[in-house]
Parts: sequence; C-alpha cells; structure tokens
Amino acid sequence: MPVNYMNPLFEVVRDHDKCIKCRVCERQCANEVHKYDAELDRMVSDEMTCVDCQRCVCLCPVNALKIRPNENRFRDNANWNQQIMTEIYKQADSGGVLLSAMGTPKEYPVYWDKILLNASQVTNPPIDPLREPMETKTFLGKKSQAISYDENGKAHYEKTPYLELDVPIMFSAMSFGSISKNAHESLARAATELGTYYNTGEGGLHEDFYKYGKNTICQVASGRFGVFKGYLDAGAAIEIKMGQGAKPGIGGHLPGMKINDEISKTRMIPKGTDAISPAPHHDIYSIEDLRQLVFSLKEATNWEKPVIVKIAAVHNVAAIASGVARSGADIIAIDGFRGGTGAAPTRIRDNVGIPIELALASVDSRLRDEGIRNDVSIVVGGSIRSAADVVKAVALGADACYIATAALLSMGCHLCRSCNTGKCNWGIATQRADLVKRLNPEVASKRLVNLVTAWNHEIKEMMGGMGINSIEALRGNRLMLRGVGLNPKELEILGIQHAGE
Repeated sequence: MPVNYMNPLFEVVRDHDKCIKCRVCERQCANEVHKYDAELDRMVSDEMTCVDCQRCVCLCPVNALKIRPNENRFRDNANWNQQIMTEIYKQADSGGVLLSAMGTPKEYPVYWDKILLNASQVTNPPIDPLREPMETKTFLGKKSQAISYDENGKAHYEKTPYLELDVPIMFSAMSFGSISKNAHESLARAATELGTYYNTGEGGLHEDFYKYGKNTICQVASGRFGVFKGYLDAGAAIEIKMGQGAKPGIGGHLPGMKINDEISKTRMIPKGTDAISPAPHHDIYSIEDLRQLVFSLKEATNWEKPVIVKIAAVHNVAAIASGVARSGADIIAIDGFRGGTGAAPTRIRDNVGIPIELALASVDSRLRDEGIRNDVSIVVGGSIRSAADVVKAVALGADACYIATAALLSMGCHLCRSCNTGKCNWGIATQRADLVKRLNPEVASKRLVNLVTAWNHEIKEMMGGMGINSIEALRGNRLMLRGVGLNPKELEILGIQHAGE
C-alpha cells in the first residue's frame, strides 16, 4: 500500500436485498459516492469521497443505506491518534495548509454543560408563563444614564440608536458566498417574521434582499466586500468584524471557483477571482483607529444606526472589550472558539481562542468594574446550542445571543464539516445551482421560525422557574447559576458559586 493511501473515514453499508436500484443516491450525492454498475447490475460505492452528510440515507425510499465509521484504523496510540497521523500524511503529500469547516470537534470543556440554573420554591415563588406576563423582548445599544423629568413628571433622556429584538436571539454572520442565496433568504425571512435580525457576513447584501433591510445587520470586514453607502443605509445596524471565533487573527478567503455572477456583483469583485480578506483592517492598528471607523460609519448613516464591533474570544478579551466600549461602539459581539466557519486553517480552528462562557463572564465583570457596562450591549456566539445556553449566557451578562450552526442545522445541515468544498448536498454551503435549489427558502425559513419560537417558549419556562419575568432582570444575574465539576479558578472567572453553596 502506498504511503499516501488514506483509509476512507466512513463505510457505506448497502442492503442489496432491499436496494431497488432506483439510483436516487447517485443523483443526490454531489461527492459522487454512488454509481450504478451495469455489468454487475447493482449499485456500488466509492467510500473515499463520502463525507457522511446522510443525504443518501435520508432519501433512500427503501432504507437500504447506512453510513458508519470505518473500523479499519491505525494501531491505537494515545499520543499519535488516527486524526494526527492522517493529517501528517496529508501534509507530507501536499505541502499545504489543512482547511476545515464548522466548529472544532475536539473535546474541550463545554462550560454550558457544567452550569446549572437555580429555581424558585416558596419565598420567591415561580411564575407561570402561560398565565402571567413574561418579557423576552430586549434592546441592544447604549443605555442612557441621564434622566430628567419635566413639571408633569414626564421623563426625558437621550435616545441613542438601538436594535429592538422580540427574542434575545439573532442569526450570526454568514456571507453570501459561504452559504447559498437560498440559505440567506431563509435567514432574512425568518428574522423578519420573528422580529429579530440576521447578519450579512462579509459578502455584502444581494439586491433581492434589500427589502429585508429593517431586519438586517450589514457587516463591514477587512476586505470591504460589497461596502458602499447604499449597503450601509440598507440595514438596521452595522457590524465591524475585527475577529471571528473559529479563526482569531486570521482573515477570510472565498475561493474564486465560488465567485459566480451574482456573488461577483454583490461583492463588487471580478468573477472567478479569490475574495481574500486580510487578517487586519489596514486602517485599524489601535483603539483610536477603530474609533475613527466607528464614527465614520455613524456619520455616513446620519447617526441613525447602532454600530457593533465583533471580536474573537481570546485571552485578553476583557481588556479589548473595554477599549471597544470606549471607541464609541454601541454593541460588542464576542465570538467563542467553538464557533463555526465555512473554512479555516485546521490548526487555528482547533487551537486558538477561548470558550465563550469564560470570555463573556470576564468581559461583563470588567465593564461593570469600570462603570461602563451600560455604555454597550453584549452579544455572544460560538456554539449556542439550545434555549438553556441562551438563558445561561444572559445570566452571565449577555444581552442577546448569536446563533449560526444551530440555524443551519434547523435548515437541514447534517454537520458533515465539508463546507469548504462547496459540495453541500443540502443546498446550504454551496453555490452550485443544482445543489442550491435543494433548499426551499419557504420551508427552511419556517423551520427557523419554529426553532426560535420553541426556544423562546423554553426561555420563558426557565425564567418562570427562577421567579424572573424579564430578560432584563435575568441579565448578569449570576446568583441564578451554579457550577458542577468546576475548579475554583473557573468558578472565580465565571463569577458563580458551586452547586450546594
């Protein structure tokens, strides 16, 4: 066997007694795993190209297929495991940087799962959300501190630009290019129906989606793709992307093969050319430089839109957030290292950044200690997987959460982590017309609405159980949290007590 031979990651198991040779699997697989062999009069499979997207399994009319991990593995070694050995072989063969999609699959601690919620009993009775008012509406932006009253007792205060969310959940940045037009439309439709917002990502805004502007956050990244005054005016808010959780300190790259006519027009770059966002903004090398861009964007939009600054969760994130708060930004978005990505260097995705739970707690504490917490709102993302994660995030200090991978899963993503190939069999992370059409925006947007609606019900149930009737009362209320299996330093950073205390 040659040195560069790689065992398939998965085995395609076909029950030939059930298989009716309808060739649905062949037509549905963008990776060309399945083929009909006329000589054998049977379906055969090329397991080397299988990514375990489960499309064939889901659509087989007679349930004749299943995909399972390949049991043929290298000899067990705790230090040199299967993945490490395979990656060394690949790099020895190619001399290239390994690319990966979605969030890290490594078994790092997930602190959401080590945090429990408190509940009310007698002296602070719970609230029944079915019969009593429960407020999940939240506002993102600077909270006014100076309030005065006229002779009639009417309050007067400085009103700054803000975002109003009916639910404390927004759809995070995913660019037109990394995901399909139909996926973008699904997010836009759902955000509009839910009374929340979706983020364009760094790929500009397709002309067909300007009608969703009231529920759109327009991102400005280092490549400035698709950025012009009409784009900035179209959305409800502007987000400056300084960092991304899956690849802190790294820029973006959309291969030229994905730059079709529509993406070329939207991003304002030539068709077929690579869209490369440099790691830094070449006009930002200090908080003062960032402040200049914040105020330039506010001035360009007549001071009518809040400006978000998105940063990655890294070791000094609290100090960075403090500087961002003083830059004039209205909202800080923090992206944790478990966040997803269309493509990132594998080593960066799996080894750079810190968990969003620790980053959020440290940022909230720092801003409170400095007396500037109400100068900005905090939005967090990076593997928010359920309504419980949202509630815990708010109790740790977040005003709202970004979701992305969960949103893609609700649309049909099976987390096969091959987004970077552009062969998404579910029509989400692809630009191939034959694949894009597989995602029906009407159906996908309805599933998104169902997901967030279900989470909103659960948020109300959990708040009711804590005797809390509003998101605002929950924000930063760490007394409602207890840790399990956490060491003293982790509890200190999170600012919570251990269960039993």
